[in-house]
Amino acid sequence: MFPVKSLGGADVPSARVEPWGLAGDRRWMVVTADGTVQTARQQPRMLGVRVQPLDRAVRLTAPGTEDLVVAEPDDRAPDTPVALSRLDRATAAGAEADAWLSTVLARAVRLLWLDDPRRRAVSELHGGRPGDALNLSDAGPLLVTTEASMAALNGWIADRVLETTDPTGSPQPPAPLPMERFRPNLVVGGDLKPFEEDGWTGLRAGDVELRFAERCDRCSLTTIDLDALVTTKEPIRTLARHRREDGKTWFGVRMVPMTTGQVAVGDTVTPLR
Repeated sequence: MFPVKSLGGADVPSARVEPWGLAGDRRWMVVTADGTVQTARQQPRMLGVRVQPLDRAVRLTAPGTEDLVVAEPDDRAPDTPVALSRLDRATAAGAEADAWLSTVLARAVRLLWLDDPRRRAVSELHGGRPGDALNLSDAGPLLVTTEASMAALNGWIADRVLETTDPTGSPQPPAPLPMERFRPNLVVGGDLKPFEEDGWTGLRAGDVELRFAERCDRCSLTTIDLDALVTTKEPIRTLARHRREDGKTWFGVRMVPMTTGQVAVGDTVTPLR
């Protein structure tokens, strides 16, 4: 789960699916003084800030500084203009959170909270239908990936490295990229073919049913090394070699909840075709 847009997240054993995504997922965002949304595409160090969801709050953690717990400011109306698609205002978290993040990120920023995702719609261009609500994700409420597709991608990357290594040396395959590079909400395991999710019409996880909205085109955020916090070439370089269509590279699918309820690690998952 990623409570703050473009900051580091946390694995959770279970979560409630709401109409706009997982409860607590991407309800916060970092902006500059003029309301411009900040992402790790411009500031890779953002991914070094870890965020733990709490009961009506989040805990911010970064190396070399004390943790900060920030409560949801649900006693105030949206008071801060923002430059985000289909959303005009959000609620300021407060001076303490702003100062903490500004110090960690080494630039003046503010932390904002989305009070009601029903104020933001899923665009029709991204598979939205009338009434579909959205948290602060770029385009869809839930991003679904599969272990089979990730294994295939890591295999392609390893093959590419071995192909380009000096044959007189002793080539070693690279360490597999972690799934977290793609920031999914749900990861599906089991006996699946790589990228078969592209053809699903939906998914049933536990008692929750999701509707396919679109495939997910991937950006440079996936190329940030989560340990070194620097931009690399993978996985976009390899995805472009194997998964490039219409000028974009694709990995994972965006889905919209059709029902709400609890999902948990180990739930039975049924693809809908």
